[in-house]
Amino acid sequence: MNESATAARRAATLLAVCLVLPLAAVAAALVSQHVYDMQPCPWCVLQRLVFVAIAMAALAGLLLRTPLSRRIGAGLVLLLGVAGMAAALWQHFVAASSASCNLTLADRIVGGLGLDTLAPQVFAAYASCADAAVKLAGVPYEFYSLALFALLAFIGLRVLRRPA
Repeated sequence: MNESATAARRAATLLAVCLVLPLAAVAAALVSQHVYDMQPCPWCVLQRLVFVAIAMAALAGLLLRTPLSRRIGAGLVLLLGVAGMAAALWQHFVAASSASCNLTLADRIVGGLGLDTLAPQVFAAYASCADAAVKLAGVPYEFYSLALFALLAFIGLRVLRRPA
């Protein structure tokens, strides 16, 4: 196998990881919500949306099967990963100490897209940011998202830096 085909296969593998991991994160969030009654706040829901967008960007990069589409998909994964990191940090350091997070940027984005009406089981916020501030194994829940967003952004960067 030539070097170009090997690079393309590696990029496709990394993009596949960027497709599967964020969807697994959303599935875990839905289990937390619907099985363990951990109701999401607007910032939690926004992070779900960013995870879905990352998966869609990775899927587009995979399906179009060109070096340019892989780079565009990886670039979107990188940018969305950074946006997700910002959302997780904002949730932890700002929103979690607020009694109400209605009409915040997160609430406006999800509500503006109408996702809370189209798929309320996934994209509707049912708790305030302060009420949604929970820990899992002693770690704030949003730090798990932060770590995954950082990993996804790193993977996006790796695909961008590889030869086409």
